[in-house]
Amino acid sequence: MNQSLFVAVDLVAIAALTFGVYFPRHHRRDLIAAFLGVNVGVLSVAMTLSSASVGIGLGMGLFGVLSIIRLRSYEIAQHEIAYYFSALALGLLAGLPTSLNVLTVALMGLIVLTMYVGDHPRLFGRHRQLSLRLDSAYTDDEALRAHLEVLLGGRVVNMSVKGVDLVNDTTQVDVRYLVTGGSQAPREAGTSPARQGVGA
Repeated sequence: MNQSLFVAVDLVAIAALTFGVYFPRHHRRDLIAAFLGVNVGVLSVAMTLSSASVGIGLGMGLFGVLSIIRLRSYEIAQHEIAYYFSALALGLLAGLPTSLNVLTVALMGLIVLTMYVGDHPRLFGRHRQLSLRLDSAYTDDEALRAHLEVLLGGRVVNMSVKGVDLVNDTTQVDVRYLVTGGSQAPREAGTSPARQGVGA
C-alpha cells in the first residue's frame, strides 16, 4: 500500500512537470516519452533496489549512468537537460525511501515548482539569444556590436565570435541581447539565425 502511494505521488509530480510545465511552453513531443520513460524506469529500479536492501549508493550510481548516456545526445538543449534531471530526481525520491514522509513530498513539489519558476517565459523575458551568420567579415568588435544592435533592435550584452571568413566575407557569431524597442528589427538579407531562445 505504501509503495502504491509512492507511485501515485510520483506520477502526479511527473505529470505536472511534463504536461503542466514543459509541453505547454516548448511543445516538443518526443521528449514527453523520454521524461516519462526515464522517470517511471528509475522509479521502478529504485523501488526494486530499495526492497532488496541494496545501498543508496547504487541508486545514485544508476542516476549518474543514465545521465551520461542520455546527455550524449546533441539534440537536447540546456533547459531540457534540467527537465531531464528533474524527471530522474523525482523517480529516485519516490523510489528509494521505505516510507512516505513530508520531506519527500515537499522535495518533489520543490523540484516541480523550481522548474515552473526557472523556465517561466516572463523570467528575463526580454533577453534573447541567437547564433548568426552575417554577410560581412567583422574584425572590429565595436563595429560588430554596433551592427548587431541595429540589426536586432536591442542592446547586446554578450557576443562570441565563432569564426570570421575573409574570403567569403562572413562572420559567425553567438549573441545575447536585451530587446529594448517595441519590435525586433528586420533581419537583413544574407543573415541567417541558427537558433533563438529566451534567456532564463
